[in-house]
Amino acid sequence: MDLSDILRSADVLPALQAGSKRQVLQALAAHAAETTGLDERFIFDVLLQRERLGSTALGGGIAIPHGRFPGIEHVRGFFARMATPVEFDALDHKPVDIVFMLMAPESAGADHLKALARVSRVLRDKSLVEKLRATREPNALYALLTGAQPSRAA
Repeated sequence: MDLSDILRSADVLPALQAGSKRQVLQALAAHAAETTGLDERFIFDVLLQRERLGSTALGGGIAIPHGRFPGIEHVRGFFARMATPVEFDALDHKPVDIVFMLMAPESAGADHLKALARVSRVLRDKSLVEKLRATREPNALYALLTGAQPSRAA
């Protein structure tokens, strides 16, 4: 599975403003609601319920909040680079500045796990993560994540 299969360039947020984990999840839920047609509060509640099971922060400033949602047909990804790092209850106690949210269909067992594994592998590449942290342009961030060449068109 390539990230281009689940991530659209319009779903890359280059400088998300939020002061807490809750605000990050709310902002991502609001954006996801616009593009999926699902209720923003429902998306937020599913993400928050998952966080209550244990933080989705991997350490090293990276988090992958995720959940299963009735009403979507395939796995969707949403990437955010935080304007300012946010406390996310990570095991290493480091604030998070890279967030990749995944939404999976309610029945997508293997696809959900494949997407989580792929995103995790991509974000374990320290060189790539440093490039993501240094990049402000949405198209360039998308290109880094998907392996595509940056587009000059806005």
